[in-house]
Amino acid sequence: MPATPPPTDPVPRNPLKPLKPLKPLILLLAPLLTPTPDPLPPLTWPRPLRYLPHTLVALAATALAATGADLTARLLAVTHAATLLLALRRPAPAYWLSLTCCAAIPLAHPPTHDNELWAWAVHAGVLLLLALRVPLLPAATATALSAALGAALKLLGVGVGSWPTVATGTALYATALLAGAIRRGRREDRARLAEQIEATAAERARRTVLEERARIARELHDVVAHHMSLISIQADAAPYRVPDPPGELVTELAAIRANALEGLAELRRLLGLLRAESADDAPADITPQPSLDQLDALLSQVRATGLPVSARVTGTRRALPPGVELSAYRIVQEALSNTLRHAPGAATAVELGYGRTTLTLRVTNGPATGTAPPSPGAGHGLTGMRERVAMLGGDFAAGPAPEGGYEVTATLPTHTAPPLSPDKDSPA
Repeated sequence: MPATPPPTDPVPRNPLKPLKPLKPLILLLAPLLTPTPDPLPPLTWPRPLRYLPHTLVALAATALAATGADLTARLLAVTHAATLLLALRRPAPAYWLSLTCCAAIPLAHPPTHDNELWAWAVHAGVLLLLALRVPLLPAATATALSAALGAALKLLGVGVGSWPTVATGTALYATALLAGAIRRGRREDRARLAEQIEATAAERARRTVLEERARIARELHDVVAHHMSLISIQADAAPYRVPDPPGELVTELAAIRANALEGLAELRRLLGLLRAESADDAPADITPQPSLDQLDALLSQVRATGLPVSARVTGTRRALPPGVELSAYRIVQEALSNTLRHAPGAATAVELGYGRTTLTLRVTNGPATGTAPPSPGAGHGLTGMRERVAMLGGDFAAGPAPEGGYEVTATLPTHTAPPLSPDKDSPA
């Protein structure tokens, strides 16, 4: 005879399941039940007026606290007025305390006593301060509860005034809700706009850095490609300069030439990637990259625009690595362009200092003698100069000069041997 299966236990019921319909209500009332401090933020006005609302609330509370016919009424008035001060820091507890006072004040008087309208005004002020800190839906719920309390007290025969008084108080509540919601919405919109502006500025700065690095890479490509081509040509011609070169030497030189050509091809592919930004790009500039040998021509062009520029060179002038020459020229060029753009007519000085292992650049200008025209496309020059100096491992600084005007300084490592003295250069 088969065994009878044991009786199964009934499915346990979740004791929290009946609370699920209450979840939206709990979420709705959560901002009204939190005791967490939420201070009223100061205004974005000038500093003396930033705390003007706080001062006005304190003055209103002091004036309203003097209202009341007897001791009980006066104590209730003081407590009710204090809710305005409490609402400056803890709006939710202040709301419930003010709502309690709205019910206690008429109950403390004989039913025939007509309640003054100031109690409604105080509660409307608390609702305004609440609506400035909590979302619209909880604030509207609090306003509805307040209006319902006034109507219920009137229906129960409590001395809250006539029906026009109740209607006026309800209108005050609605006005406070509307004003607080509008003000809070505008403050949130400004905060979101400030965040968006900050994010846009950060993205613009990042894009500027990437664009400037790409431009620097395109310029340096020509310098590196020139040296790679020379290595290839010299490695190809070297075996013909030696009679009967060993086979190992010919093989090594051929490998050097092959590596140089492969590196040159990789550079050209990289350059093609950097220049393929859009189908409408202008054709690539095939002019040779400038160096400090063209600095005098640059200064002449700047002087032709009306900007007085003086130049001074300290140390023994010598040829530097092409990358250093190109970066130094571009830094001086960009600094002079910034002077023309932002300080037209200012006296400008360009100084080059040749050290044993460094090249120091200094471009200074005095105060502008004319009005600078609007330049919406400006603002990327300092980024480009800073990127060039960082690429070479140098130091860069830019800022207002102590005597007025602006100053740009850069120190570029040259990593070259010191120049020979003049007596060693002269023939014996």
